[in-house]
Amino acid sequence: MIKILRYTEYLYLVVAIVAIYKIVTLWQIDPKETYIFIFFAVVSIAMFLFRRRYRKRFEQRKKDNQQ
Repeated sequence: MIKILRYTEYLYLVVAIVAIYKIVTLWQIDPKETYIFIFFAVVSIAMFLFRRRYRKRFEQRKKDNQQ
């Protein structure tokens, strides 16, 4: 279960990196099109941080229950 949580964390980082790449490439052409990618980048980074915190709490709770 924890491995799946770890993979989803990094999936959010991949989405953020792709969105940031699209922001950089499209900014010169049409800045109005980049707003959706800015939204995706911000949400993906926030979800990465949230999922990471949630996974660490889950691991700590599991460790505490085993002792």
